[in-house]
Amino acid sequence: MSSEQSTVRHVGFTGTQVGMTTAQRNTLTDLLKSRSGCLHHGDCLGADAEAHEIARTLGWRITLHPPSNRTKRAFCTADWTMPEADYLARNHFIVAYSEELVAAPKSNKEELRSGTWATIRYARKRKRMVTIIYPDGSVECPP
Repeated sequence: MSSEQSTVRHVGFTGTQVGMTTAQRNTLTDLLKSRSGCLHHGDCLGADAEAHEIARTLGWRITLHPPSNRTKRAFCTADWTMPEADYLARNHFIVAYSEELVAAPKSNKEELRSGTWATIRYARKRKRMVTIIYPDGSVECPP
């Protein structure tokens, strides 16, 4: 990571391949408007690509953590692109490079077979701040 990357706030993002609801997109926009930094995401179709466009429009720097399986990759254009990795490792890298994780799951309830929820669990285990934007746009952000 360059010295320029280490002087800004790094926020990870995880979300569903089906994309965010309008309420989630609006809440994410408001959240990112209130700060600046570098958004780290997994470069997948759906919520990652949507978060990318929101962050780019707001002037955020972006770091991609692309999956090695290219079938669901969005191929976004970013400031930095990390090496491809399998989904689990890639999600762990997003958390490792971030101070906070913002998540936009497709469900209000935690799911066991969900990459988004697995990333949330891993971020909590790693003691990262986790902000969850639920489908209705409400936010859970523990102190």
